[in-house]
Amino acid sequence: MDTLEGLRRKIDGAEDLKTVVRTMKAVSAANINQYELAVNALEDYYKTVALGFLVHFDMRKESLFNKKDLPKIKNEKLICAIVFGSDQGLVGQFNDSLTSFVSNSLHNLSGKKEIWAVGERVQLLLTDIGLDVSKLFTVPNSVDAITPLVGDMLVQSQENIEAGTLNEFYIFYNNPIEPSGYEAVMTQLVPLDEKWKRSFDEFQWPTNKIPQFAGDAEPTLKALIREYLFVTLFKASAASLVSENSSRLSAMERANKNIEEMLYDLKLKYHQERQKSINEELFDVVAGFEALKTDKISKKNIF
Repeated sequence: MDTLEGLRRKIDGAEDLKTVVRTMKAVSAANINQYELAVNALEDYYKTVALGFLVHFDMRKESLFNKKDLPKIKNEKLICAIVFGSDQGLVGQFNDSLTSFVSNSLHNLSGKKEIWAVGERVQLLLTDIGLDVSKLFTVPNSVDAITPLVGDMLVQSQENIEAGTLNEFYIFYNNPIEPSGYEAVMTQLVPLDEKWKRSFDEFQWPTNKIPQFAGDAEPTLKALIREYLFVTLFKASAASLVSENSSRLSAMERANKNIEEMLYDLKLKYHQERQKSINEELFDVVAGFEALKTDKISKKNIF
């Protein structure tokens, strides 16, 4: 049975935990704001890059790549999946649902699979289901930290492509959806094939003025491709961070609700035990008074 002192310690502990949860909620909300701003800014930049491709494809009618210039695959087809997860916990089903989505998606693709994981938590889950995680990256802790991560990924992916050791790149991440949820998505990063080229058909030049294409086509195309790959990876990382913090915020809100309910029960029990203790003390005082009164009457009758 809990004593008053034990109940007071539990109440103080719950209050301290509530303060921590409140702080984590504030941090998550602030992080969501900065990453959402980054995602929104990337949308505009992506449209700019897409319009550049639109002009290039319109002016240059030849195929995107000459097949003889592509690196030959030395071994069997290798699919590389970049999975954006989390390093920290308290994110609900954020990593679990993404892991299941990755597993199901890769099952439908033929070839040898290699995983590049962003985040220790998702790495452990991917390893547990038997997927080969060959590289581990640290989850960025700010918008400024995303650029070095993306740069490192692009350098390592280019080295593998030039060596002819991989054929396709896919990105897996949780994309935020309104009002505060997320869903796992898969985006093909490489190869940049005709299917990828057709994805720009939805864009239209914003004015009636016909754009002009100047300079050599190859350097311009390479520059556009570099920007496209960069913005695609950056957007995936930022969107994943928005989803992670949204999931953590939801988890903290549930935790805060549970703590409030626990505090209510503890305080109610504390007051009940305190009232019970007071009543017992009053009963003892009354009983003592009655005993003294009876003893006094007895002595009076004797004499």
